[in-house]
Amino acid sequence: MTMTPEQAAWFRSTFTRLVDNVDRALMGKRDVVGLVLSAMLAEGHVLLEDAPGTGKTSLAKALAATVQGTSSRIQFTPDLLPSDVTGVTIYDQTAHRFEFHRGPIFASIVLADEINRASPKTQSALLEVMEESRVTVDGVTHEAGRPFLVIATQNPIEQAGTYKLPEAQLDRFLIRTSIGYPDLAVAERILAGAADRNPSARLPAIITTGAVADMADLAATVHVEPAVVRFVAQLAEATRDDPATRLGVSVRGSLAMVRIAKVWAAAQGRHYVTPDDVKELAAPVWTHRLVLDPEAEFAGLSSDAIIARVLEAVAAPQARSAA
Repeated sequence: MTMTPEQAAWFRSTFTRLVDNVDRALMGKRDVVGLVLSAMLAEGHVLLEDAPGTGKTSLAKALAATVQGTSSRIQFTPDLLPSDVTGVTIYDQTAHRFEFHRGPIFASIVLADEINRASPKTQSALLEVMEESRVTVDGVTHEAGRPFLVIATQNPIEQAGTYKLPEAQLDRFLIRTSIGYPDLAVAERILAGAADRNPSARLPAIITTGAVADMADLAATVHVEPAVVRFVAQLAEATRDDPATRLGVSVRGSLAMVRIAKVWAAAQGRHYVTPDDVKELAAPVWTHRLVLDPEAEFAGLSSDAIIARVLEAVAAPQARSAA
């Protein structure tokens, strides 16, 4: 079943209310909030590359409060173990049985702070739960639930004592973005309310976690024309064929684009995806998936420049007004 125009209008209205609510805690960052919320409704995960103190924790808490969900924060350090993330099975001597004690990964919104400071073994513990929304411990599978969003952060400036995220793990993140510092007017508003140290705690819940799951299911029914699907495939292939890249957009990356483009279209009140949706999302969805040739990097070429070049080279199909 395809989303109807009436359902698209409802989706847009609800999406706007969610963004408005989170914006009360994370002032002046509606574009970032919209992207992160779209990733959550597309059932993907987010990589934030930001300096400390830009509001990453506030974003996670505000999202959790808005959808009546739970939030947790995992501070990644070199000595963090996989069981510290996923949980551990402990023998209960009183009940004479093993019991699973859930780790902090079992929350609606999980902030994985400075993920690149943990060892590759601990980083890999996130892979199954990010991809499958479940954790397997001692042969027993535990579901993470819905919604489930991992917001992982890494400091792009301070790289001492860190482990670079492998390409296979980067590919698990639906989008990569940054919050950045507020402009002067917003900074003044934040400072004026400095006495309120936890604005997220007073945010009202807009919808329930069950309603979020329903929105995700509804977004999946947005119509995508074959021509738009072909456009996504051509763009992905162009990134792989570009002489400046060693590794282009994978099939997983193409699927991620289609999933979040459906949410993005519904958030604009449309029940169909247009080529412009794909163009708008190309940078946050694809730049972190590219591996550039060393010579191209040395010449100062960036992933953003590759994506821009590909968008210019591949002709977009003519958008239709409706499905």
